[in-house]
Amino acid sequence: MFLGHYGIAFGSKRVVPDTSLGTLAFATQFLDELWPILLLFGIEQVRIVPGATLGNPLVFTSYPFSHSLAMAVLWGAIIGAIHYAARRNRRTACVIALVVISHWILDFPVHTADLPLWPGGSTRVGLGLWNSIPATLILELGIFGGGLMLYIRQTRTRDRIGTWGLWSMVLVLLLIFASGYVTPPPPSPGAVAWTALGLWLFVPWSYWVDRHRERI
Repeated sequence: MFLGHYGIAFGSKRVVPDTSLGTLAFATQFLDELWPILLLFGIEQVRIVPGATLGNPLVFTSYPFSHSLAMAVLWGAIIGAIHYAARRNRRTACVIALVVISHWILDFPVHTADLPLWPGGSTRVGLGLWNSIPATLILELGIFGGGLMLYIRQTRTRDRIGTWGLWSMVLVLLLIFASGYVTPPPPSPGAVAWTALGLWLFVPWSYWVDRHRERI
């Protein structure tokens, strides 16, 4: 799952309108923002197997600390607690925690049975929707489009940056998503990790866009 996570970030703005889109983008993609760091340090592993699924050439050999259900819940609780300590808003902190956890929930239908339930556990789950490109496109684009629509209805632009900053980010996200189907598999796990670190760029980009939009 890629686009769908950002759909959750956009849509969550309706639930917590005073929270920046940047915070929500950080929360929804935190597991994937953490994963390449752990990959570079050799704590987690991935293999590149062209044709592993129709939608993804990666075989996630081990990623218990970034992508197990138990750790997703723990990371959500930690990030929610940090936000509560900073803002003293229990409701917003709970929503942010749930947004972090939503990453694992959205990964579950698309991944093959490689998502661990807890670190060290042998049980792995996933419905394998990546083996159907049409189903993957419907799910990803549906969640992304629905969340974006909610965000647009919840906010309005203050200036031109609020318009073209948003739509340029949407375009880049769509291009990254589409590139996964037309570009060759990455040459190495290291290349995967360094490329995935680019997800961090969407956090300040989302903050920047949101500062140039206001609640309706």
